[in-house]
Amino acid sequence: MNAENLVSKVWNFCHMLRDDGVSYGDYLEQLTYLIFLKMADEYSRPPWSRDVGIPEQYNWQSLKARNGADLESHYITLLRELGQEKGMLG
Repeated sequence: MNAENLVSKVWNFCHMLRDDGVSYGDYLEQLTYLIFLKMADEYSRPPWSRDVGIPEQYNWQSLKARNGADLESHYITLLRELGQEKGMLG
């Protein structure tokens, strides 16, 4: 997927959220969290293989493994738990 397609997908999701009554600030905040988790996942893999400090049960892959209400519940737990971490995650 190229950058243009990605930007288009993100904006389409934003329009859907806005149409469902989610405010700009709310969906921008959530997109920021998700992009952070995705970037951390990519930096944890080769060629970088960095320890990004995100516990395995709350990483990007943990989100991809779920859907529906289970995904929403896990995402809320993930944000709450990572928010209590020390350093940059908290």
